[in-house]
Formats: sequence, structure tokens, C-alpha cells
Amino acid sequence: MQPMMRVLGVALASSALVVGSSSLAVAAPETQQQPEFKVGAIDWKPCEEVPTVDCGFLELPIDYAKPNGEKFKLAVSRRKANDQANKIGSMVINPGGPGGSGVDFSFGADRYFSKEIVDKFDVIGFDPRGVARSQPIKCSGDVLQRQPSNYPKTKDEFDKLVAFNKELREDCRKVSGAIFDHASTYDVANDIDSIRRALGEKKINYYGVSYGTIMGQHYAAQYGKNIRAMIIDSNMDHSLGTWKFLETEARGAQDMFNEWVKWSDRTPSSPFYGKDLRKIWKDLLAKAARGELKDQNGRVITPENLGGGIVGMGYGPAFKPFADYIATLVSGAPAAAKFAEGETFENPFAGIFCNDYNLRVSSWGEYQALNAMENRVAPDSLGSSIGHGAMMGCVGFPKATNPQRPLKIKGAPKILMTNSRYDPATVYEWAVNAHRQSRDTTVFVTYEGWGHGVYDRSECTLKINNEYLVSLKLPRSGTSCAAVEPAPQTSIQSARPQIAGPF
Repeated sequence: MQPMMRVLGVALASSALVVGSSSLAVAAPETQQQPEFKVGAIDWKPCEEVPTVDCGFLELPIDYAKPNGEKFKLAVSRRKANDQANKIGSMVINPGGPGGSGVDFSFGADRYFSKEIVDKFDVIGFDPRGVARSQPIKCSGDVLQRQPSNYPKTKDEFDKLVAFNKELREDCRKVSGAIFDHASTYDVANDIDSIRRALGEKKINYYGVSYGTIMGQHYAAQYGKNIRAMIIDSNMDHSLGTWKFLETEARGAQDMFNEWVKWSDRTPSSPFYGKDLRKIWKDLLAKAARGELKDQNGRVITPENLGGGIVGMGYGPAFKPFADYIATLVSGAPAAAKFAEGETFENPFAGIFCNDYNLRVSSWGEYQALNAMENRVAPDSLGSSIGHGAMMGCVGFPKATNPQRPLKIKGAPKILMTNSRYDPATVYEWAVNAHRQSRDTTVFVTYEGWGHGVYDRSECTLKINNEYLVSLKLPRSGTSCAAVEPAPQTSIQSARPQIAGPF
């Protein structure tokens, strides 16, 4: 991603996209692409990091419209099923991001998935094009370090951000080459089917979480007949225009703040138990607005930083560690620094997200209206740091190559779609809307609790997911799993470490 701030240990993008404030950007419907080239075999060898897992590369076209043109090497991994005699098939996985490594995800698959899943499936990880080992999109460190705030306070600051994004985009394209313009999730769906062909599988299984759900949605729309089972967990909505994208993200952030307050009111271990946390928070925001809050390094903590902490806390969720951190700020003691520093070179976000979402903010006036709306919808979190950062990271970019459109799936088997009721990243409204667009082909299950990622939230969610993968048994669409009180965490960073952020 572009330079990112880690608010309480959770990556929050200071990047984004671009377009007018229409509620929906319409594009031509997806059509199946059958790459006109012979897919080679994968030369499997033990992975250097985890020798019990196999690693290899698959040479693929950068541009599928030119199958004989420039190629790149897609990194792939395989964790063989423990019970090969009773193996069901291969399951391709992706942890989200955009920019998360599916190869790395596969290394810990036996800790993430239940034993019956790793017993019966070869788990196939891959680093999407432009990410990690798959010809990563890179940018010059000296350019990245000049990034201005994505919360401009004046027209001049807004114009400087636009100019910076244009400069950064050109730099990234120059450093990265042709892959930069062909790193959309539409392209990734073709790569997934190339993986299927290289494995010699007639049908594959797929588990994608967070931004990995867009990959699943695109694959189902293009290659539905090649799916045995698919779980899309914590869903993106690839139909929203700028206004609705920002509004729904803001509402999700405000909901998470409200849930944190409710947790504090019912939890004696909270430092704010029995206290008026809403007033305490309001006073803290005012103090931050006056420039009176600082971390241990003397850096000012802004109201937007505090709001970003709400979003970051919600991933786990890590209600208690965040409450302890806020209590430190309230006491006046210098809080530990929570923001990552240093040069960042790999920067896949702009080449992926800005080509998947066309959220153009065309002027300072439009930005002011959008910012006022997100602050109105979410006064305690000041909108969503994720949604805002995503939008502003693509300001000044040309139109996306894979813009938003309604989800239309044909020829696919029933797909399991899951989401937490309170998810700060892929908000519940997104999953509801994605299901509405695909209700004939998706079965929707709600986890009534908190956090990002549903698979192992409770015995109920595990049972539904595992039964579907193993036997294709699905519950009735609209099924809910009851909330489970979050387990105590020692830090924000212990929250669901295998899911890539922000989406």
C-alpha cells in the first residue's frame, strides 16, 4: 500500500480511489475469458520458509488479451492434504488486502482451518499479480516519503495531494512496468482459473476473506461452472459509487464505536466501567483537535488518528486493549507510539484498488461535501479511516480499468457468503447488498457479533463452513450465528493476524 499508519497495530490505508458521487458506476457485464494459451506445469519444490509446503511459479500473460505477449511469474504454494487417500480436491485461498500474500496464508493454513479441512483438501495459496513474490508493484521510497495528509484542510492541501498521487502513480508505473496497469481483480480471476488448469482440476474450491471476496465474486461471474464450493467471508461490495462507499464505511465505524461503549458498560474490567464513556471520548476528541494529545515520541495525535483507532480496534475486536490505551491518554500520560515509520517500497494498493474502484473526487468542493457527510454519519470516529484513506489514495488517478458494477453470477453452484454484523472493514451493509445482487446463487449467513473474518468465530460458524466445504451441505439463506463475547486480548496486534488489511 501507499505509506500506511498502523493505528494500534492494524494497517489502515492512507490510499484510495477516485470518481464522482454517483451511487453506482455501471460497466459492461463480465464475460468469461478463456485464455488462449497453454498453461504450463508448476515445478513444485519445498518452500524455503516452510519446507513441508510446496512452492512454485506459473508463467502467465500480463495481459490476457495478448496471451503471447509479455509474461510474469505467479507465485503459488501447495499444502498437501494430510489424508491423500480421501482427498476431496484443491482449495485456493486468499487473505485479502489488497496486497495480502496467499502463499504466506497457506503456511499457517493448519492453524487457521479446522483439521478436517486440511486433512481433505490440498490448500493452494497464491500471491496475486503485483503482490509479494508475483512481480510486486513497487514505487520509489523518496516519492512515498513525500506523501501529504489525506485529510486536507484547504484547497491548496487538496491540490497538493492530487499532484502527489499523480506523481506517485507515474513513478509506480515506471518502476513496476506493465503489471501496474494489469493488476485488477478481473485479471486475478483469470489467474485463478489458470491455477486450476495447471493443477489439472476440473473444478476447484475457493475460500477468500475480505478483499479476497472480490476475487471470488469475479471468479464466480467469469468461471462459475468451474467451482465445486466457494466461501466468500467478509464481503466487499463492488457496486458502490463514491458517496455510498464512504457513507457505508462511516456508518460501520460509528456502529463499532457504539459497540465498544456497550462493551464497556457491561464489562467490569473496562477502565471506563460505570463511567460516561461517550462524554470522555468527546472531551478527548476536543483535546486532540486543540493539538494537546501526543505520543511518546512527541508526535501530535489528531482526532482522525483517534477515529482510526476505533476502526483498528474493531478487527479483533480488541475492546479491552483499546480501552486501556484510551485510559492512558485520558490520564495525561504519554501514550506509546502506534504508527509505523520508515520507507515503504512495495506498494500494490494503487495498482489494484484504484483499478477496481472508480471513486473519483473531482474537486475540493466535492471533497468537502463528502468529508462533511462522513463526519455527520460517524461523529465519534470521524468517518472511517479505511474508507476515507481508500478514497483519497486514488484522487487524481485516471478511470479504473475494472470499475464497479452489479454482481451477476451465472452457471455457478450455491456459494456461501458470510459476514459479521459489526465489521469495521467490510461492513455488514456491503454483504447484504452483494447478496441482494446474487440471491439466486449465494446463501447468506450472519455472525451476529463483532470483528473481521467469520470462519472460526464460533462453533456455529465453524460447523456451517466446514459442512459446506466437505459435504456441500448449506443452511437456509438468512441463517444467523449468535454472537460470542470476544476473548480477552493482550494487544490489538493479536487480532486475527492471518487476515490481511485493511480489507
